[in-house]
Amino acid sequence: MSTDDGERVPATPGSVAPVASMAELLPDGLVVIGADRRVRLVNAEALRVLEIPRADDLVGRLVDDVLPLTDKYGRDWWAHVDPWHGAPSRTGHLEKLLVGPRGNEVLVTARYVRAGQDGDDHVERVLLGLRDAEARQRAERDQATVLSTVAHELRAPLTSVTGFTSSLLRRWDRFSDEQKRLMIETIEADANRLTRLITELLDISRLDSDSLNLRLGPVDLHDLLRTHVVRHELGRAPGAVRLELGETAAADGLPEMWADADRLEQIFFNLIENALRHGDGVVTVTLDRHGEWVVVHVDDEGDGIPPSDREKIFGRFWHGPGNASTGLGLYVVRGLVEAHGGTVTVEDNAARGARFTVRLPSGLPDVVAS
Repeated sequence: MSTDDGERVPATPGSVAPVASMAELLPDGLVVIGADRRVRLVNAEALRVLEIPRADDLVGRLVDDVLPLTDKYGRDWWAHVDPWHGAPSRTGHLEKLLVGPRGNEVLVTARYVRAGQDGDDHVERVLLGLRDAEARQRAERDQATVLSTVAHELRAPLTSVTGFTSSLLRRWDRFSDEQKRLMIETIEADANRLTRLITELLDISRLDSDSLNLRLGPVDLHDLLRTHVVRHELGRAPGAVRLELGETAAADGLPEMWADADRLEQIFFNLIENALRHGDGVVTVTLDRHGEWVVVHVDDEGDGIPPSDREKIFGRFWHGPGNASTGLGLYVVRGLVEAHGGTVTVEDNAARGARFTVRLPSGLPDVVAS
């Protein structure tokens, strides 16, 4: 503590010392300012966030001099909010991003402690809560990157669609039937790509808000997967994707499945597309059964996925280094599989490539039946 002229004086026994000890237990930074606008207390976390080496650089000094805070417009925050003069009903300020004395961004929350005795409602203490803004800045950078990637993913097929439709409208008679067919097929493929991306964005919103609805019905998973294999091969070399039945499924057949066919198509389209895009060699889809569970393996012949990344790849908007994808596909896959009461995992296969394994219950999923 200090006198008005800045001379340091001992703290009153039983006053500041216990409070200071408790302040060190707080997860956030704490700065306490008295009615005379002098700093009374600062904990270690506040010093770290403010990038100030010693408490003596703050304690006992006028807050305007040692703790200047400005908003994004460069305005003096203390002069702007003026805690000591204002309506008695003011109790503080919500968290705000400010620039600290070292030029670093800090998240600041203010609370006012008023006297409240004999009609005296002056501010006795101002409590500042301080948090490092690094995590928020990192989240904002990640969000900006995702938005940029999504915008790019949307723009690429839109450019193709608008370019081909414009050409067809203006020069229809100049193209042969074969050229027209190729252009229309490209438009359809890009339109489907746009639809898938928008569907994934909407599904993320539904998964995060727990509002995803399944339309259950009987599904022939073998037929559904065979259709996917043919569809993926159309745009690639024959044999790029193959479908196999596991020994148990071949011998005993598959149990009856009740599921949302559209969602299953989305799950396996993403998994096969992921294997073709990021793996290597032939992609093998194996359909089998383990008791009453239906199991699908999607194997590629690439370099596999490091163990440290196997859980991360199912994260929201996660993608590997140098990968320009949105990172939506596998997050949606896990959410849709779990919505059916199943699981999805990844490990190495015999060829050291990646093996994604989807386990789905037969009959009604437990999450629905219960």
